[in-house]
Amino acid sequence: MTAQCISHVVIHGSVQRVGFRAWTEYTAAEHGLEGWVRNRRDGTVEAVFAGPADKVVIMIRACRVGPRGARVTDVDQREGTAADLALRHPDAAFSVLPTA
Repeated sequence: MTAQCISHVVIHGSVQRVGFRAWTEYTAAEHGLEGWVRNRRDGTVEAVFAGPADKVVIMIRACRVGPRGARVTDVDQREGTAADLALRHPDAAFSVLPTA
């Protein structure tokens, strides 16, 4: 059995106005992950992924490429917390949050 983990990422590059949030929501659901994604005013995309560690690693690897049209230049990653995860909508496994 794979350990559960929470990871917080910030994706840099040309990552807004290319469907990154919708792609992230869809891809996270495909991997059975919980969490959220949102645009940030500085032009980055921020996300929290929670679930089996191997699936979270796969998701973060996918974020280094993103959807068609995205040009990812860097992904900052840190261990996430339960407080990070709690920002999602309470009735959803994965949420697209408003811009922060």
